[in-house]
Amino acid sequence: MKLLIRNMARSTSEAELKTLFESFGTVQSCSLVLDPKSGGSKGFAFLEMPKTGEAKAAVKNLNGKDVDGKRIRVKKADKVEKAK
Repeated sequence: MKLLIRNMARSTSEAELKTLFESFGTVQSCSLVLDPKSGGSKGFAFLEMPKTGEAKAAVKNLNGKDVDGKRIRVKKADKVEKAK
């Protein structure tokens, strides 16, 4: 299941995000969306978890969680959502 993580602190790294989600199961891939000009995070990311049950547990437990001073929002990514 592909997840969208929004409202992230721009300082949160891909490794930190992956570690956070791995506490709920296997993370297949994780990618921060980067600003092409600055190379810094745009404050959101996509993450894939192959097992639906694990992904749903991650959404339930991490949506609204405070990470690096920001309350992240986690949901299933819509098929039409693309990195902007």
